[in-house]
Amino acid sequence: MTTASSAQLDPITLEVIGSALQSIVEEMGETLIRAAYSTNIKERRDCSTALFDAEGNIIVQAAHVPVHLSSLMGVVGEVMSRYPLSALSDGDVFIGNDPYTGGGSHLPDIVVVSPVFVENTLIGWSANTGHHADFVDRGTKHIFQEGLRIPPVRLYIGGEIQSDVWDLILLNCQVPEERLNDARAQVAANRVGITRLRELCARYSAELFAAAGAELQDYAERQTRAGIAQLPDGTYRFTDTFDCDEFEGELDMVVEVTVDGDEISFDFTGNPGQLPCSVNMIYTALLATVYFSVKTIVDPTILPNSGMYRPIHVEAPRASIVNSESPAAVNQRCQTAQRVVDLIYGALAQAVPAQVTAASNGANSSISLSGVDPRTGKYYVYQETLGGGFGAAHDRDGLDGVQVYMTNTSNLPIESLEQEYPLFVERYELVGDSGGVGKYRGGLAIRRVLRPIDHEAVLKVTTTRRTSRPWGLADGGAGAPSVTVVAEGAVTPAMGICELTSGMPIDMVTPGAGGYGSPADRDRAAIIDDVLEGKVSRAAALAEYGVDEEVLEMAVQA
Repeated sequence: MTTASSAQLDPITLEVIGSALQSIVEEMGETLIRAAYSTNIKERRDCSTALFDAEGNIIVQAAHVPVHLSSLMGVVGEVMSRYPLSALSDGDVFIGNDPYTGGGSHLPDIVVVSPVFVENTLIGWSANTGHHADFVDRGTKHIFQEGLRIPPVRLYIGGEIQSDVWDLILLNCQVPEERLNDARAQVAANRVGITRLRELCARYSAELFAAAGAELQDYAERQTRAGIAQLPDGTYRFTDTFDCDEFEGELDMVVEVTVDGDEISFDFTGNPGQLPCSVNMIYTALLATVYFSVKTIVDPTILPNSGMYRPIHVEAPRASIVNSESPAAVNQRCQTAQRVVDLIYGALAQAVPAQVTAASNGANSSISLSGVDPRTGKYYVYQETLGGGFGAAHDRDGLDGVQVYMTNTSNLPIESLEQEYPLFVERYELVGDSGGVGKYRGGLAIRRVLRPIDHEAVLKVTTTRRTSRPWGLADGGAGAPSVTVVAEGAVTPAMGICELTSGMPIDMVTPGAGGYGSPADRDRAAIIDDVLEGKVSRAAALAEYGVDEEVLEMAVQA
């Protein structure tokens, strides 16, 4: 049925409104980053923003951190189920972080969501999430140890802050000043979204905005279906191993992907049950991971909204590591999400090898140090995730030292780190020979060496690909594994937790990435360039790539 507003929605107007909505969420993100207090948001940009329609469907999400979709996609529906429309008012702000009550995907990701009214009519929702690096050293056996659980509750009513709610939250935080100011930045970001959305509706009408939101979702569905239809029909299965500091040994993980026309299904039956550690994923985290994988393989230009989800079907057993139930801990769920991407890429590489890269570092290598800053006498929490290698493609080398897959945070500059925290960065570098060999080389790993200054600190490290390696494709070699060493050659103890005395180093090397194609086919000049730049050693050039020793020596001497 064609309405008057949809009849006015010509392709040009739709494009203008769609671009305006994308601009709004990007401005929200910049507002949050510029106003934030913690290095985790203002420097590393560990946050995401989105706009929803009145029914709670995502219209547009900014290109920030893919796994944050898990935190955002359930919160509006949960707020709407808890608070009827008649109870909502202009100026309301809701806050939440609890994975099992629709508030987030792990407790550090705090979501702030605000209803948007035009002439007393609800037209949508402005939302964002920011990673609050606060809940550390509390345990990982179940979610009650991981921090304060906040179901979606109202922090502001009609523009007035509810001080008792906020006091309760801050009392449970280890660095309350950071939490307060980061949350204020989140509220400010939502206000930007509300203001810009109202301006858009004033220009085009709320009815046309609603029609555009619906059509943008339909268009995303058409894009997704068209991309899936280009995949060969069939069922593709792939297995991989998963290891982590938080449990002993390796887990076998599996996915079965079925392409049927313009629809695609993912079956995660056969994966391990949920574990008494923090690598479990809730179902929305699994969905966010699958959606990311499909988008990157079938068509990276697909609009990131609810429409793209319609032809994608996901089945996963309940109480499993990829579909956990309360009270399973979930803080490091991104480690598992990274391996799920590897599973999907490995399966679909059988169907469209030219559209899939070799395995990237596949980790969310996380390091945190906490203690009392001797300069101020205040408690601090330094938290960072380090990048690694990006997998090689059928026509190019992988990128060196970058974040991959479900995480997209920025580098924390040494200057900012040492100014903010009582820590000294001894080394920060790319790691030679860590990229898998091949016609196209896998990306290189990162090495970071830190020392606490004039105080004792608690160290928490979590990574993966320690015993397994990121696989290559088409005879490409595997990337190097991750290694973490504390002090005098002692690998970090179980659970990755230990205490560092003043001056004691933590040496963390992230995983590299897989290569693509036979190393015998690699361009000889490219190998020599890699040797000259320290990316490949002379020994590897001779043994792995078969470079003539005399030619190599002449090039090095020149």
